[in-house]
Amino acid sequence: MKRYTLTHISDHVLIHELHTIVRQDRCTTADMLAHLAEVDARRLYVAAAAHGTKLELLLAARFPQPDLATLVQAVPAAPSHAPVPAPAPGSQACQLAPAPVGMTTTQQVAQRVEASAPRPKLTPLAPQRFALQVTLSQQTHDKLRYAQELLGHAVPSGDMAQVLDRALDALIAKLERQKFAATSRMRPRRGEPKGRHVPADVRRAVWLRDQGRCTFVSEKGHRCESRTRLELDHIEPAARGGAATVANIRLRCRAHNQYAAEKAFGVGFMQRKREDARRRAAEARARKLADAAAKTRASAKTRAMAQARAAGAAKTSAATHAADEARIAAALEELPWLRTLGERHAVASRPE
Repeated sequence: MKRYTLTHISDHVLIHELHTIVRQDRCTTADMLAHLAEVDARRLYVAAAAHGTKLELLLAARFPQPDLATLVQAVPAAPSHAPVPAPAPGSQACQLAPAPVGMTTTQQVAQRVEASAPRPKLTPLAPQRFALQVTLSQQTHDKLRYAQELLGHAVPSGDMAQVLDRALDALIAKLERQKFAATSRMRPRRGEPKGRHVPADVRRAVWLRDQGRCTFVSEKGHRCESRTRLELDHIEPAARGGAATVANIRLRCRAHNQYAAEKAFGVGFMQRKREDARRRAAEARARKLADAAAKTRASAKTRAMAQARAAGAAKTSAATHAADEARIAAALEELPWLRTLGERHAVASRPE
């Protein structure tokens, strides 16, 4: 009898065994999560220089696929999902369904909608051929189209792969200048490096020597394959007088740089240093926010004072204008009497 043929089991036994398997699965999952958390807390994966699998590349080499057609299209809006009714208490579905931990029905629906959204994919198709699938914002789409238009003479076909290749060439050149001071014109260094500052020529030499890759090697002889978030690490720590020279500088990913620091100064010391750094960063952010709020309040106060002064000036101007108008009106009222008085004076002064 086959192991996974269950037609011979009665309904009662089937339900009972299913309950038992679900309980065992939950216990196994809990044990696995506890072990993963402890491995993460001890950072045991760092010393092993864990690296990603090359299975996709091997499959692409063994079973090559044709290139995909270039396609740029608008992504339709996500469909609205009706609320999922919860199973009735005491029902069989309620008894058999794993209970969500701290999640409401709305949160489960949102999680399913988010999981259904397409994620960026870079898939090997054949040796040295890859398919890229990514969702762009409207702004990024407009930039891509604009670059395609600017390359109309150099790339008449408008091939997106060539446009991206040229765009990446320009971006990489800019990032290399920022990251390790790559340049075609070498300038002589003035003086010897001091402190933690790493001169540009040292950064260039170290980056080229280490080939832009973390230099950590595990006990089994495997070199870390990380090429992102690389940092310049002093072999002899700068705190102990290590100089910023090519021989004393190496590339390390962030995880292995911190691992080396913990080996040199102790886990507890580095943990306190990181906590202090996080606290200082939080205080700096709080000060920045407080300064921004103070500037906003000062600007609002200045605007209010300016508005008050403008209102006062307008009120004073209106009052002055009204007083002038009143004086003119009074003068106009007195004008007929002055004319009459002038005529009487002229008659009295006329010779007989």
